[in-house]
Amino acid sequence: MASQNQNQQDETAIDKMNAQLTEAGTKIANNKSVIVWVVGAVVVACALVVAFIFFYKKPQEEKAFQAYNNVQIEAMGNDSIAAAKYKEVADKFGGDAGNLAALSAGESLYNEGKYEEAIKYLQKFSCSDAVLEANALVLTGDCYVNLKKYDEAVDVYQKAVRKADGNPQIVPRVLLKEANVYDEQKKYDKALDCYTMIKNDYPQFQMGNGLDIDAYIARENARLGK
Repeated sequence: MASQNQNQQDETAIDKMNAQLTEAGTKIANNKSVIVWVVGAVVVACALVVAFIFFYKKPQEEKAFQAYNNVQIEAMGNDSIAAAKYKEVADKFGGDAGNLAALSAGESLYNEGKYEEAIKYLQKFSCSDAVLEANALVLTGDCYVNLKKYDEAVDVYQKAVRKADGNPQIVPRVLLKEANVYDEQKKYDKALDCYTMIKNDYPQFQMGNGLDIDAYIARENARLGK
């Protein structure tokens, strides 16, 4: 009898072990199914991305750049036509071509004296190139100056200085523009700060009008009664 009970206990233990192994095997099988499904989904997603790039995005980019390049031919130096055409490209396309079209539209609109509209397109422009970005900000500031929105102009000029990050061709030129705005606002102390910064940090900068930076500093000091 004892032997029979022992056999029954052994069989029960074996049955439990088999049941556990079966359950574990089922879970592994299920997990494999999930893994296979996930991997399959990733492969499909990658295939869709590749297809999007080669069959849609790349042709769209080529089409956008073709449209951008055609503007020069169609405009023939006419800012009015150029502005209209660049606006079409900027509004229709994204990516690098759309960005460049927005910048070019802003430049053409500025040349036409349409400063509000120029600002709209210049603000659509963005890129990783600090020089291009800074110059777009400078032109935006010039638009605000022409609109006599001096506080906005100063704000944008300061952004351009930060974006230019010490570029000796850009920063002193922007500081000069900023100083001119301060002079217009009769904020001579702030104008003096700009001229002094040009003198100290960019001594090689050429004013381009026959005067040196010391003459501007002397003028601001005289206005301040120094």
